[in-house]
Amino acid sequence: MSDYLSHYADAGLYTMQGRLSPPQEGRFQSFPRQAWQLEIERAAQLGLRGIEWIYDLFGEGANPLETAAGREALRDLLARHRISVVSICADYFMDRPLLRCSPAENAELIERLQWLLGICPELGVGRVVLPFVDASRIRDETERDQVVANLCQLLPQAEHHRVELHLETDLAPQPFRMLLDRLDHPLVKVNYDAGNSASLGYRPEDEFAAYGARIGSVHLKDRHLGGGTVPLGQGDADFPSLREQLIRYDYRGDFVLQVARGEAGDEPRWLANMAALAADWLRGRTLNERKSA
Repeated sequence: MSDYLSHYADAGLYTMQGRLSPPQEGRFQSFPRQAWQLEIERAAQLGLRGIEWIYDLFGEGANPLETAAGREALRDLLARHRISVVSICADYFMDRPLLRCSPAENAELIERLQWLLGICPELGVGRVVLPFVDASRIRDETERDQVVANLCQLLPQAEHHRVELHLETDLAPQPFRMLLDRLDHPLVKVNYDAGNSASLGYRPEDEFAAYGARIGSVHLKDRHLGGGTVPLGQGDADFPSLREQLIRYDYRGDFVLQVARGEAGDEPRWLANMAALAADWLRGRTLNERKSA
């Protein structure tokens, strides 16, 4: 497995969309309304494997996912630059959570998510990341019941289109395991966010012991305990332990750079540096060692 991690560093990393252009209207992460075409070109220039696409409320009216013509144009541009979009980060459901809403609103949101799953095959997208953090966090047992009911309603559509649902939550390891046990389906997986876990004080060994076999994708970022996002290797994420757990559980999914931002206007150079740090880590040199070197 360690050979696989080293190979992944050479095969290329993915980036979260929006990290290759200045933040829009002060937003840390959002669909880059004016720069999504440029970001595809820049990702290719940096040798990245592809982009995790953002679908959010901010991008409505500008996101090419929304129309057949837009998706065709996106496919052509991706093919021209030999870049792929294998995943969609559905931040729309942070803006409009699948929780704490009326039955009519919930039905509308389920319908929208079914539509999103339905367009994935057109672009070769194999997973949708569903965030249940911040405004969309799961707060109690009643809300866990609602999440289970909603996802069970979506699974037939996911099966039909062969699209995985990757859950990103701020639940502690055992409560997250209990949620996953109620969603015992091969298409329901975990999106592991290294930075969020560090901020919450969760240890990789405890998280992987609880649900390591269900982890399907990894967001690479770093945060301080109880604090915000910082450059890779400068926060409290335990990257040596994380790498050890990835090897132990034979992780075979993707790594997406969801890293801290640098100075506006310097995005390509900054992301190239973060990608180099991540590649070193995949090859066996821990980010913590790099920080102290």
